[in-house]
Amino acid sequence: MRNSLHPNLDDVTITDVLFALGDPIRLQIVRILSDGHEHLRPDFDVPVGQSTLSHHMKTLREAGVVFSRPEGTRCYVSLRTELEQRYPGLITTVLEAGDRDGKHP
Repeated sequence: MRNSLHPNLDDVTITDVLFALGDPIRLQIVRILSDGHEHLRPDFDVPVGQSTLSHHMKTLREAGVVFSRPEGTRCYVSLRTELEQRYPGLITTVLEAGDRDGKHP
């Protein structure tokens, strides 16, 4: 995995971020990542197959929401910390709205 797969922060748009966060599976992934730690794929207990999980991870990465860091045969995923600088409070607000909707496990 190359760094070029992560968009430049200046290219990250609110529209792309909100689209990525608008899917329940991707929102669940972000909820897991909101603990501030890096996670491996087995940490994501979501009701989709591996290829679908990969698609969701790619969507989040390309929207600038997550950062993927390869290490050997593993890939660590975390929330992209720079996103908070660009859109302060956005992730927290979206996760809290999901809580109010009762849409997360």
